[in-house]
Formats: sequence, C-alpha cells, structure tokens
Amino acid sequence: MTQPPSPTDAELDVLKCFWRDGDLSAREVQTRIAADLGWTSSTTRTVLERMRAKGILSRRDAHGIAVYSPAQPKVTVIHGVMRRLASMLDIDGPLPAAAFSGSQILDAEEIAALETALAADALKDGADKGKGE
Repeated sequence: MTQPPSPTDAELDVLKCFWRDGDLSAREVQTRIAADLGWTSSTTRTVLERMRAKGILSRRDAHGIAVYSPAQPKVTVIHGVMRRLASMLDIDGPLPAAAFSGSQILDAEEIAALETALAADALKDGADKGKGE
C-alpha cells in the first residue's frame, strides 16, 4: 500500500484552511493565511500547485476559477504525520489519538478513526518485529 504524501508544516497550515472551510480558490486561501504566513499571492499559488503535484490537493475549475480541495481524507493525512512523529521518536506502541479530544479540526468520529489506524499500526509494527524485520 502506498503511503500518502507527507505535507510540510506550511502545507499543514494550508490544509487546515480547507478542513475548516471546504473547497477554496487561491485567493480565498491567501485571504485566510496572508497574515499568519506572510506569503504573497504568487507564493500561495505556487504552494497550492506544489501541493497538487504532490497529491495533497486536487484542483477543478468552477466558473472559470481554479478551486482546490484536499485529495486525501483529513484522518489519513494526520495519521501519516503521527506515524512520522512516532518513527522519529522511536515510540513503541500506538500514539494516543484521544489526546486530540480538544481539537477544533477533528470531531469525535475522526478521532476514533485515527485511534483505530494508530492501533493497527502498532499491531503491524509488533508483528513485523516478531518476524525479525
């Protein structure tokens, strides 16, 4: 199974706009992130296109305007980020997705799905270690 692309920190900031507000044009993204990231409109468009090339975003035309949307489900992206963190820290066992219960990005159903994915990772990793991998 192919791993989904891993977004950078700035790309995660952009994804949060989509997770909160749904599909957006480049101008709408720029309006939401300009103050925080200090990007110009051309930088925002470049980042959106790079995210599209990486498979993080998809793009469609709506009435002559390019509209972007996440290409991967939110839980899939966050799961990948958490796996990367666990690997970097050499953590054995599942990370506690319940730690995100106060999140304004994840609802209870998404936290449960993330918990299930992380527990499956731990089982797979344990099985792999048992095989000598």
